[in-house]
Parts: sequence; C-alpha cells; structure tokens
Amino acid sequence: MERSALDSGTPAPDFTLRSTTDHTVSLREFRRQPVILAFYPADWSPVCGDQMALYNEILPEFRQFSAELLGISVDGIWSHLAFAKDRHLQFPLLSDFEPKGAVARAYGVYREQDGHSERALFVIDADGIIRWSYVSPVGVNPGADGILTALEALIQRR
Repeated sequence: MERSALDSGTPAPDFTLRSTTDHTVSLREFRRQPVILAFYPADWSPVCGDQMALYNEILPEFRQFSAELLGISVDGIWSHLAFAKDRHLQFPLLSDFEPKGAVARAYGVYREQDGHSERALFVIDADGIIRWSYVSPVGVNPGADGILTALEALIQRR
C-alpha cells in the first residue's frame, strides 16, 4: 500500500517523542502557536546536516511567526544529542526510534524500504491543523522558502 504525506486541512496526529534521555516533547504542548515539523532521514548525512544548519540559521525568522521548529528522525537520542551539539542546533531533535518510524508513519512519510522517513515538512496552525506539507527528494535540501510562505499564509488566515 502506497502512503503519501498528510494533506493541508488534515488534523495533525498528536505524538510524544523523546528529545533527551529524560525529556519528552508532545505536539499538543504547542497548541495556540504554529509548529514546523521537519522530518529528515538521518542525523549525520550531508544533506540533513545542511538542512538542519539552515533552519538553525533562520530560526529567528520562524520565531517572528511564533512558530516552533521540531526536527524528527528515526535516529536514537544519543545520536541526536551529538548531532545537535556538533551543529549548535537551537531547536529540539525528536527521536522517532521506538517504535521505529511510528510518527513518520502517522504522517505518511515513512520509507519502509529504507527504514527511515522521507525528507518532509509540515506547517501546523495554532489549532493543530496541517496547513502545508511538502515531501522533497531524499537527496535534496528543500530549503525554507516554502515554510516561510506557509507561515505568512497563516497570518493572512486570521
């Protein structure tokens, strides 16, 4: 069965994932503000590193929209912590490790054949509704223009 990324207008599936060994993050914690979910295949791949570094660099622009950015991959917590430290990331990386890819599956972006998620982006509004989604080829950094356009559109919807 072929699955595809959840579309705009779909309620975002809630989840709780680990960000450290003793801390979890739930999507519901961010109700009343936009959330950007950035699913990516693996911490140490060159494209993923460039993508997360770019988002870290423009984090202030995301925050101008009161948006929270959450990076999600199937890598374990220790890998995330080392990767975030190495890249000086200022946003949480969440481990979709156990059960492997459960959140990516819920969003329709798990690559069963590869054992990791697609490179996928979701912008969720303050009411928990997906307002924009995009799946990039795994080897291509999708950049941030689509995210910023989607965040601007949220402001216009109000």
